[in-house]
Amino acid sequence: HVQLVESGGGSVQAGGSLRLSCAGTGIHLSSAFCVGWFRQVPGKEREGVAVIDSDGDTAYAESMKDRFTISVDNAKNTLYLQMNSLKPEDTATYYCAADVLAGIQDPPSNFQFWGQGTQVTVS
Repeated sequence: HVQLVESGGGSVQAGGSLRLSCAGTGIHLSSAFCVGWFRQVPGKEREGVAVIDSDGDTAYAESMKDRFTISVDNAKNTLYLQMNSLKPEDTATYYCAADVLAGIQDPPSNFQFWGQGTQVTVS
């Protein structure tokens, strides 16, 4: 049974930082072809934030690539998203996702496994 559990969300002032974590069970995040972070605001489609594949190749949304860093700790089987210089427009529910077949440019619909989400609010 695959389970992804996010944590680390919260409220922060603009310019601040947060680190999101996504712990995986029933799946080895390092061997999954692609794992990543997505976010969604009510009334809008879920959008990609950052993804990383088993080769360590990464892809970021243009507006986040200079502020966010995605990484995987294989020993802890945990995916991270370090978010710096946060802006109010980064306010959203952040989800981690994994899929053995998805590529780093694939849309959210191509990812099979999802966490429950963690709220990030930037004021």
